[in-house]
Amino acid sequence: MARLKSQQTLKSILHDYFTGMKSPIAWCTSAGPVEILRALGFEVYFPENHGALLGASRTAEKYIPRAHQAGYDSEICSYLTADIGAWLMKETPLTHVYGIKSIPTPDLIVYNTNQCREVSEWFNFFGREYDCPVVGIYPPRYLEKVSQADVENVVAQLKNLISIGEKIIGKPLENEKLTEIMMLSFEGSSLWKKVLETSIHSPAPLTYFDGCILMAPIVVLRGTKICVDFYSEVLAELEDLVVKNEGAVQGEKVRIYWEGMPVWGRLRSLAELFAQNHTAVVVSTYCNSWIFDAFDPQKPLESMAYAYTQIFINRGENSKLKMIKKLIELFKVDGVVFHDSKTCFNNANNRFGLPKRITDATGIDTISFDGDLVDLRFFSDGQTRTKLETFIEQIKYKKQAKYSLSHD
Repeated sequence: MARLKSQQTLKSILHDYFTGMKSPIAWCTSAGPVEILRALGFEVYFPENHGALLGASRTAEKYIPRAHQAGYDSEICSYLTADIGAWLMKETPLTHVYGIKSIPTPDLIVYNTNQCREVSEWFNFFGREYDCPVVGIYPPRYLEKVSQADVENVVAQLKNLISIGEKIIGKPLENEKLTEIMMLSFEGSSLWKKVLETSIHSPAPLTYFDGCILMAPIVVLRGTKICVDFYSEVLAELEDLVVKNEGAVQGEKVRIYWEGMPVWGRLRSLAELFAQNHTAVVVSTYCNSWIFDAFDPQKPLESMAYAYTQIFINRGENSKLKMIKKLIELFKVDGVVFHDSKTCFNNANNRFGLPKRITDATGIDTISFDGDLVDLRFFSDGQTRTKLETFIEQIKYKKQAKYSLSHD
C-alpha cells in the first residue's frame, strides 16, 4: 500500500509526534475541540488513534477479553475495550513501534459525544485511573439541521472547557493564538478535502485504504503547520498522478463508495481484494469526517461549535442520505459497500433502511458485510471475499449490459 512518497514522510511525522510529546498533555476525541487545547498550550493525544493502532497491529484481540473481565460488554466499542484492556495489562503497541513505554499521562481529558456516547465511558475510565479532570462536550444528536440554538449550546460548553483549561495551564487563553490555530486547522482541512477529491478523476490516484493511512495528521496534528505542509506535499504528488493518468488500481473498472469504519486489522487484504478485482474504493464518509469547511478563524468558537456538531455521524437519516447522494454523484460511484461494524453502532449506517433509500434515490446497488473496527472475531475473511467479489461482478455485468444497449 505504500505507493506514495509522502507515506514515508508520514512515518517520520508520526515518530516525531509520539516521541516528542511532553507535558502539559490533553487527551481529546478525534472530532473534538483540539484547537482550543492547542491554543491553551497543551500537546494533544488521541485515544482513538491508539485504538486504531491496536487494530492495525492486530493486538486488539489480546486485550479485549481483559476489558470484558473488568465489566465492559462485548458489544460496546472495541476501540474502548481494546484500549482499556491494553491499559489494564500495562502494554501498548507504541512500545514496539516507537520505543515508548506507556501512553502519555494526561493533565486534562476532553471528549465530544458528537461521535457516540461510548467516548464518555471510555474517557471517564481514564479520568478515574489518572485522577485527572475530565470535560465532556455534549452537542444535540441526530440533527437534520443545526440551529443557532444548537450552536449557542455548544459554544457555552466550549467556554466552560476554556475556563477549566486556563486553570490547569495557569494563564488565560490568547485569542490571537486561537485564531492562528483555527486558520491552520482550516487550511489543513481544506487541503485534506482536495487530497480526497483527486479521486473524482478516473482512474483515481487515491483509494479509501490509502486515505485511512494518510488521514493521521488531520486527526492528531490538526491545527499545526506540520499538518498543512504534509497535505500540500500529498496533494502535489496526487495531482501529478492525475496529470499522468496513473490510477491507484490498475485497470480500474468499478468505483465504490465505502460507508462505515475501516476494518483496521484487514486494511491491506481488503485493499488487495478490491485491486485484484479492478475496483477502486474512491470515496467514504469516514475519511470525509475531517473536512471542516465551516471553520472560520474570525469566529472560532461559533464556527467550531457548528463544524463539530454538523458532522455526518451526528446527523439524522435524511441528512445522511443527502450527503451520500452528493458524494455518489461527485465521484461517479457504481456501488456502495456498507461495513456493519458490530461494536460501533453509531457508525453502522445500514441498520435503518439507508441502503434501500440510496438505491431508490440513485439506482446504485448496495451491499453490507459484517465486521468490526478492531475485533476480528466479528469478521470472516472467506465470507467477506465471496460477498464483495460477487457484488463487484454484478456491477461489472450491469455496466457491460448498459454499455452494450447504448451502442446497439
